[in-house]
Amino acid sequence: MQSDKIKILIDIGHPAHVHYFKNFIKIMESNGCQFLITSRNKEIEHYLLKKYNIPFFDRGRGRNDLVGKAIYYFKAIYLIYLKAKKFTPDIIMSFGSPYAAIVSNLIGKAHIVFNDTEHAKLSHFLTDPFSKWILTPSCYNKNIGKKQVRFNGYMELCYLHPNYFTPDPSIFDTLGLRKDEKYIILRFVSWGASHDIGHRGLSLEMKKKAVKEFSNYAKVFISSEGELPEDLKPYQIKIPPERMHDVLAFASLYFGESPTMTTESALLGTPAMCVSSWACDCGNFKDLEKYNAIYCFKPENEEQAYRVAVGLIKDNNSKQIWLKKRQNILRDKIDVTAFMVWFVENYPESYKAMRKGKGPY
Repeated sequence: MQSDKIKILIDIGHPAHVHYFKNFIKIMESNGCQFLITSRNKEIEHYLLKKYNIPFFDRGRGRNDLVGKAIYYFKAIYLIYLKAKKFTPDIIMSFGSPYAAIVSNLIGKAHIVFNDTEHAKLSHFLTDPFSKWILTPSCYNKNIGKKQVRFNGYMELCYLHPNYFTPDPSIFDTLGLRKDEKYIILRFVSWGASHDIGHRGLSLEMKKKAVKEFSNYAKVFISSEGELPEDLKPYQIKIPPERMHDVLAFASLYFGESPTMTTESALLGTPAMCVSSWACDCGNFKDLEKYNAIYCFKPENEEQAYRVAVGLIKDNNSKQIWLKKRQNILRDKIDVTAFMVWFVENYPESYKAMRKGKGPY
């Protein structure tokens, strides 16, 4: 397909999805492609889209209760359908969006969906049957069938590959630190996502213990989805959201519950540790463990995680060691945005090539 003739609808449901597609959109637009971006207004999706000068259609916020979720499900499909009928896209793309998948069937167009979360069963149930192709990292540990296309990379390389991201050291000034001052990032999640139901991470006691102990060795900053206890609020990081990757890049340690931030930290050359009841079994974590780039512990082993973290903080060489591990990862993995561009511009022949193992990626 010629870029100057392609019309693509992309549905955004999470802040991470903005990062996944922002460079793809920029490159394809420069080649003449037209886009319609639909986006949920749940967290900071709209903030990021505006920050990156990406026009979008607001499909609403949604609700957290079961009945509200059901109502929003059909409402979002209807709203996207109306926009799609007017826009007439050639392709619809998303990261695990059931709304985009349904609309693609309603208007008779292919839905190309990305996914890297094996245990997100509800997302797969609502999305996979209605999608034309399902693109996953090669380390994804489930076989989805003939629709699946594997690529040798991680979704986070869509935006953290050095072709697109260079850490900005001015973040030290933003944080009020000297450029040689060590700092640590802790990340606490709200456990409210559909794939988080029934799962957990660090106990409150361990969160407080870690903050107290880590503060003996470095400045501690907390990034939290939910409200922090009063005694932890002084540690809450205050930065523009789009600067978080700069923060992770120069940190001496990442310690938290977010699999995405764990992966991001490893890809930026920062010692990375995750405590989660589900993340340790994910394919990308298993793959990163081959590079010794991350540590992952189940909640019942949080004390062990804490001890390993303290050891990493005390080791003044750990940052340089992780930067070398980052180079090893980048040597082996692809530029995922470049793959996305190639796949769409050469679609549908690109799918056939990938299935035969003859694609360039």
